[in-house]
Amino acid sequence: MKEILLKYMTEFTSLSEEEQRAIFDALQVEEYKKGTFLLQQGDLPVIKCYFVLKGCVRQFFVDEFGKEVTTNFFTEEQAIPIFNDQRRDEFSKYSYACLEDSTLVVGEPDSEQVMYKTYSQLETMTRKMMEINLSEVQDEFAEFIKSSPEERYKSIVKKCPQLVHRVPQHQLASFLGITPESLSRIKKRIEKEK
Repeated sequence: MKEILLKYMTEFTSLSEEEQRAIFDALQVEEYKKGTFLLQQGDLPVIKCYFVLKGCVRQFFVDEFGKEVTTNFFTEEQAIPIFNDQRRDEFSKYSYACLEDSTLVVGEPDSEQVMYKTYSQLETMTRKMMEINLSEVQDEFAEFIKSSPEERYKSIVKKCPQLVHRVPQHQLASFLGITPESLSRIKKRIEKEK
């Protein structure tokens, strides 16, 4: 799994193999069982950032009617930022739960700052990765807003086909902003078109 991180280090830095090895050794990599919560809605936020090496994490909240609303899924090679230094005393609006057994790199501000001081290129790499992620999120959000539910589903199938089989259909429907029954009809209609 370190190959995933090596890919980014090679692409965004000129760190030597020795420096890369030292960074790997210093990283905190944790394994989480399916069903584990990284953070629950209503808790004081933990100031952390995760990077998915393996697995799937769902971001969701429970609305005022007690209904779970899925707002995102994070899979391999995606960052999960759970922090806000300006609002440390506010309760989390979201829950983050592992939908599969997951292996995550866990970043904490204090340890990250030490790493950035030691390896300045690492901070540049992190910034570039976050810029790419932010750009993708903005594009996906704009696309989501202007798309019909069927177009949203087709987009997921095209961009992340394995997600359709990895997450429960009622959670996928919630993410798409439709009912599970509507999702079922969309899937049948698309299947007929093939």
